[in-house]
Amino acid sequence: MKAIITIQNIASDLVTTLWTPLFVAIFVGIVTYALWPRNKAAFDEAARMPLRED
Repeated sequence: MKAIITIQNIASDLVTTLWTPLFVAIFVGIVTYALWPRNKAAFDEAARMPLRED
């Protein structure tokens, strides 16, 4: 039983130390892409798309 707890602790530490910073970096990259001034025109056009009458 003690070995199972140790393996769970190792797995938990691995997730905390590796995956959390990775997902934070991915999130920051997505937010940066979405707020980048060069992409503003494309996102504005996409926002108006449901309101257009073709």
